[in-house]
Amino acid sequence: MKQAKQWQPVQLGEALIVLLVMLVIMGTGVIKFGLSPQTPVMLVIALVMLWAKVRGASWDDIHGGIIDGIKTGIIPIFIFILIGALIGVWIQAGIIPSMMVFGFHMISAKWFVPSVFLVCAIIGSSIGSAFTIISTVGIALFGMGTTMGMNPALVAGAIISGAIFGDKTSPLSDSTNLASAIAESDLFSHIKNLMWSTIPAFLVSLVLYAIIGSGAASDAGMGKIDTTLAVLNQHFTISWWAALPLVIMLACALLKVPAIATLFLNIGVAIVMIFIEQPKTSLAGLAATIESGFVSKTGNAGVDALLSRGGVSAMMGTVSLIILTLSLGGLLMKFDLIQTAMTPLVKRLTKSGSLVTAAILAGVGVNVFVGEQYLSVILPGKAFKQVFNQRGLANLALSRVLEDGGTVINYLIPWGVAGAFAANTLGVSTLAYLPFCFFSLLSPVFSIISGFTGIGLKRQAPTSSATTATQAVAPDAAEAAGR
Repeated sequence: MKQAKQWQPVQLGEALIVLLVMLVIMGTGVIKFGLSPQTPVMLVIALVMLWAKVRGASWDDIHGGIIDGIKTGIIPIFIFILIGALIGVWIQAGIIPSMMVFGFHMISAKWFVPSVFLVCAIIGSSIGSAFTIISTVGIALFGMGTTMGMNPALVAGAIISGAIFGDKTSPLSDSTNLASAIAESDLFSHIKNLMWSTIPAFLVSLVLYAIIGSGAASDAGMGKIDTTLAVLNQHFTISWWAALPLVIMLACALLKVPAIATLFLNIGVAIVMIFIEQPKTSLAGLAATIESGFVSKTGNAGVDALLSRGGVSAMMGTVSLIILTLSLGGLLMKFDLIQTAMTPLVKRLTKSGSLVTAAILAGVGVNVFVGEQYLSVILPGKAFKQVFNQRGLANLALSRVLEDGGTVINYLIPWGVAGAFAANTLGVSTLAYLPFCFFSLLSPVFSIISGFTGIGLKRQAPTSSATTATQAVAPDAAEAAGR
């Protein structure tokens, strides 16, 4: 009887070839041919499975890798489903239309784009969830911007940048807590230290949005505002009462209520508002909004296009991509492809600047190859923790790098969890808004500058044998408030 082929450790060259082939397939499919990420990712998964099987892996090992990968995303997937329902009922209850009406009266058209960035940053810092900001306040601001004839990609970039800033600087953010935990640094010291790269990135982004956004509203677009306001007031219940769900969401964030409970509560409040304002609403109609999204029937094509969205079904494309991406990540982890590629690089680094740069690139690489925000923090954190300490860099230096190269970059990856979510929610492709997502693009740049100049780079006495990094921060972090 023929003996099964034994699994042999993956060598560096082999790991790099597999990863390069993956990158070429996904990049070519999405960028050159404009395909949705699902198909290239499915092809890559099939090729990785074939490669693993040829090398002697059992089907149990392959299936185990897929299962381990998907397990890390169960809570975020459930959160996305709830966000789909939330968007639908928030529109029907008049919450998002009310935000648009009040926003038109309060925000200057000339400074609309930088105002969008600031509003999302401020509210995001209070809530600590970029996903929540994008899917609630972000949708309202996006509707305002497109009504004024602004470039949708520019508006989306400002919304996402502000939301990421808020998520990154909030002690309520799960990704911020994760980076701090992985590097074993104090949370509030970590947030304070983030400012060395975050504030410059924020200020430069604000200036760029002010310059590019000035005069971005077209005359034709500005002329639509009065029409849009009239349509919204006629077909939706517009009142300050609509601010209640936002207040509840903020209170839940401050009380550290988990994201799932917060979303269920807000969906429930919106449903009560619907029945109070629209007592003739049928259960079947409400269920259709939750399941398939709200369908606007105002007769105004622009408003109907903006406000016909939401629903559980609208999130299924994102959910399918997340499941595929997490499956791929699980396989790459199971067969040590990412770890094999990173380890030799880490050992050869001696200077602070090159070490910080390598850690940043490692985070970017994990985002590109795995597409998962949490793993882009966990893997580089575990790989670089010891060498950072040996080179005399403090844990705070590592935790900042993990944020700048990991969490903020996922929004720029078409097949990334955050990138897919933002693109699906706002209806603008990741590659379209990427050039305008200034905060994500600038954060790693300023972090690298800090590494080479030493400005804001926290140091400590070098250690000959650093304490082993946190063994595994189980993806229980995913149970914290949505990103």
